[in-house]
Amino acid sequence: MKVKVDGLRFSYNGKSVLKDLDLPVREGEFLGLVGPNGSGKTTLLKNIGGVLEPDNGTVYLDGEEIPRIPIKEIATKVAALQQETTVGFDFTVREVVEMGRFPHLDRFERHSDGDLRAVERAIDVTDLRDFTDRYVNQLSGGEKQRVFLALALAQEPDLLLLDEPTASLDINYQIKIMETVKSLQSEGLTVVAAIHDLNLAAQYADRVALLCDGSVKIIGDPPEVLTRENIAEVFGVEVEVENSEAKGTIHIFPKTDSFRTREVK
Repeated sequence: MKVKVDGLRFSYNGKSVLKDLDLPVREGEFLGLVGPNGSGKTTLLKNIGGVLEPDNGTVYLDGEEIPRIPIKEIATKVAALQQETTVGFDFTVREVVEMGRFPHLDRFERHSDGDLRAVERAIDVTDLRDFTDRYVNQLSGGEKQRVFLALALAQEPDLLLLDEPTASLDINYQIKIMETVKSLQSEGLTVVAAIHDLNLAAQYADRVALLCDGSVKIIGDPPEVLTRENIAEVFGVEVEVENSEAKGTIHIFPKTDSFRTREVK
């Protein structure tokens, strides 16, 4: 799915969060959103997913304005994984993943063979086969995150929106989730993800959009966007950026000496 954000403005209680924001998302790409807390990443994702209605501007999904697309159609084509997701009742892993098929069902309609195949594939892709009968509330944070990713994938979406999918997770779960998403993106899924870790963004995103104060400062390939100068200006921290020609990516190291100097002063 191709996405276009055109002149988007959004505010909470009169406080401007997104300011004339433009953002093109190519079909089948993995676009990483990076920026400091409060830069508008989560709000942007919610506008793209149709959860929030902008004050001004338009979001297009495959060339069609979101308000003109039926809600049920959006629910079948767009899936989202939020920062914090909880289950209020004791559902098993399989029951939660099956919820991903709800947008495809009419009222009182039962799961078809196709629905069940989508559920099974989502379980396998997220490596949850050994957890299907366990209650979600008994799982670790990383395991729960994989369950909710499976729920989103069971929708068989064209567009996947991820809001800090690896926040507070151990490195093994970070890698599992990012590798899973990347493998599906290679099959044609369009992914837009707000990513806290700049190194994960550099490693997995095809392009990166750097947000600052409610607008996009720059968008492009990770080495083009995640420079020492851009990071210093937007995040207020000095870093070293190491290029790895063999792996075709970059690695970002904070300059700890600069922190120590500021503390002494």
